[in-house]
Amino acid sequence: MPRVCYFTGKKTSFGKQRTYRGQKISKGGFGLKTTGITRRTFKPNIQTVNAVITNDDGTTTVKRVKASAKAIRIGLVVKPLKRKYGYTRQQKQG
Repeated sequence: MPRVCYFTGKKTSFGKQRTYRGQKISKGGFGLKTTGITRRTFKPNIQTVNAVITNDDGTTTVKRVKASAKAIRIGLVVKPLKRKYGYTRQQKQG
């Protein structure tokens, strides 16, 4: 499973890291000169979490999915209950 958020679609993006040398013109120099450009990656903060997923037919299931920290923080991820206190008593009565 790749590093992609299930809810927002965030994934690894690519860019460049530039290295400069020299003094700025505003500080009395001749300007900054680029001395190197290297490719780099920007990786999102992806967490593996248990989430309640709604299927196409309306039923809900608990699945382990990869979600970005932003999706968790803003509430897109609905987590299942960790403990079901009194759940078995309700089953016995029903």
